[in-house]
Amino acid sequence: MSGAPEGAQVWFLGVPFTPLPLVDAASRIAARAPGAPFAFVTTPNAHHVVAANRGDERFAGAQAEAWLVLNDSRILRLLARALFGWPFPLATGSDLAVELFENWIEPDDAITIIGGSDELETRLRRAFRLRRLHRLTPPMGFAAEPDEVARCAAFVRDNPARYVFIVVGAPQAETVARRIAELGGATGVGLCLGSALNFLTGVSRRAPGWVRAANLEWLHRLLCNPRGHARRVFVESPPILLIALRARLAGQLPSMLGDLQ
Repeated sequence: MSGAPEGAQVWFLGVPFTPLPLVDAASRIAARAPGAPFAFVTTPNAHHVVAANRGDERFAGAQAEAWLVLNDSRILRLLARALFGWPFPLATGSDLAVELFENWIEPDDAITIIGGSDELETRLRRAFRLRRLHRLTPPMGFAAEPDEVARCAAFVRDNPARYVFIVVGAPQAETVARRIAELGGATGVGLCLGSALNFLTGVSRRAPGWVRAANLEWLHRLLCNPRGHARRVFVESPPILLIALRARLAGQLPSMLGDLQ
């Protein structure tokens, strides 16, 4: 498979990806009319794909219900090219946040954030002169409490926005996004982007560009936070290699599912 028409969904390694490059993904998000019903975007990496293949509904269900499912993983891109000859576009959550804020989001756009700190909010307001920003940060472990998840969803519904950044980590962000969609009445695009806003504002330090270009951002994160990333790097993500090899040996090539609405 050499490519896919713009707007097509492609089934790859058990996930219905929307293979859009970064700028195309950002422009599609920004093109949604203000006040449009809530729809959400996920950015799976190798760990998320492994979890979906293992039947973890928190990941698989979110990917199935998302409006856009963008590729956050350079490892997935390498596997797609090496094993399937497919130039799988990359649109990482961190790069998507940069693209949206620097080129698409205006100071008067309504923005709602679930998660993040006071420092993040202050830096974001100052850097991009945001005038219509609302934020709710739930407590640690909130995803295990249905009432807390419902509170997040109601906050998004009650603070209509064009962009809804859900930055509480996976799969908590996906859980919130699905609950917002289920509740109804909310507007905007939900963006499940992990630590993207921390990197954007400098609250957390992102890997240098040359490290990302060398496909070593995972190593940078591991070195910066061994306790937080060791399990993901050494336990949760490596099975993607076996999943990809099995798919290749079984002749399960990336296949188009249809066009986006």
